[in-house]
Amino acid sequence: MLIRFNVKNFLSFSSRDDGQSQEFSMISGKVRNKKAHVIDTDKLKLLKFAAVYGANAAGKSNLVKAIQCMRTLIVNGFPKGSSTWYCKNDSENRGKASYFETEILLNHRYYAYGFEVILSTQQFVSEWLVELMPDNREKVIFDRDLTHKTYSFAKEFQADSLYDKLQVYADDISDDRSVLMLSVLNKHKRGLYHQFKQAQIFAEVYQWFEQQLDINFPDQPISDYSYMVQTENVEKICRFISAFGTGITDFQLVEVPVEKVFDEIPKSIRSELLTNIEKKAAEMNANSHCSKWGVVMRSRHDFFTLEFNPEGEILCKTIQFSHGSKKTLFSLSEESDGTIRILDLLEILLSEEGKVYIVDELDRCLHPTLSYQFVKTYLQLAAEKNIQLIVTTHESRLLDFDLLRRDEVWFINKKNSGDSDIYSLEEYNTRFDQKVDKAYLEGRYGGVPIFSTVFPVTEK
Repeated sequence: MLIRFNVKNFLSFSSRDDGQSQEFSMISGKVRNKKAHVIDTDKLKLLKFAAVYGANAAGKSNLVKAIQCMRTLIVNGFPKGSSTWYCKNDSENRGKASYFETEILLNHRYYAYGFEVILSTQQFVSEWLVELMPDNREKVIFDRDLTHKTYSFAKEFQADSLYDKLQVYADDISDDRSVLMLSVLNKHKRGLYHQFKQAQIFAEVYQWFEQQLDINFPDQPISDYSYMVQTENVEKICRFISAFGTGITDFQLVEVPVEKVFDEIPKSIRSELLTNIEKKAAEMNANSHCSKWGVVMRSRHDFFTLEFNPEGEILCKTIQFSHGSKKTLFSLSEESDGTIRILDLLEILLSEEGKVYIVDELDRCLHPTLSYQFVKTYLQLAAEKNIQLIVTTHESRLLDFDLLRRDEVWFINKKNSGDSDIYSLEEYNTRFDQKVDKAYLEGRYGGVPIFSTVFPVTEK
């Protein structure tokens, strides 16, 4: 679970007035109602939902991009164009380090992982992994200073031959400031974790970023619809789809010609897919227990499953939906953008424990009532499991104390300097009978557009 995220010197996020990083937190405040919205741990109470508000260009998407940037640097390395992602509001920021740190709850323990990086030169400055102990002590698991080429590991890693292995990995990258230790310890190191159980924490933290943190932007599909392939979900899916007023009464997987699918796949992807099919076919022939293999493919307006057997035969299916009693089938591309958006979001409602979803512009393509209903449904389902959903939105109808707690509402406001500030509604003394949506639109909490006259009228 996500506890906190801190960032400094990234896009519109410079630093607070005291020089500290900007902070977004899922730690619950003093609100006592709606306890089902909270994950109650031994040490902390964590929220299961947060809505982030702000005017266009205030920095809402930049918060999501900051979390995504940290994840990408860990899992894939420097993304294209990242050398210009420092905060440009101050020219000196080009040579300064950007700061990223995430606190997480993992297996009933609390960890903080972070690093500093000079984005303009794409060089890491420092890296650390710390366990936050119940008595407020900090236990450093590993610490790396790339400027002075030093590193250290906790005492339990200094026994036997584990420390020797870790030392070799650290020494190998002592002169390489372009890679993270956490990344190195998770590239083809499966044998390390089989041999040394105490080293598992490096894999677990990495896997949290890679597998548990699900970040979604408006220009990409949220789901590949693989949840629809699982037949045990059909009844539940139909119930959800019907409840959101899409008009869909049923869906089914329908066979389509393989040529139709391959014609729509870009040549480079098609070539890679065919190579993988050949490899998998060879593996299935060598393994009598493996009878079939499949992939799910999703574009903005299409969905396909490809299933292969050892003989090289390919079975292709797509999803189609029926509306009303006549059972006429329609393809995904024939559904409205709003319906497709709901179908994307269903994956969140069907998700298992432990996932953290971040959705930029939740309300895109959705009617205000539908956005409200989705959040309401999510919170009802989340009462029975530990899951988190963080969204950015303009939808003021969600600012309703019948739906949300005060500490579940955040704002991002852009100052005159161009820097973005993050703050919670908890910072305001808001009565529970306050019409928060009206106050927000009036600009009481910031985070709303300030309009000026574009073409002033000159008096004659």
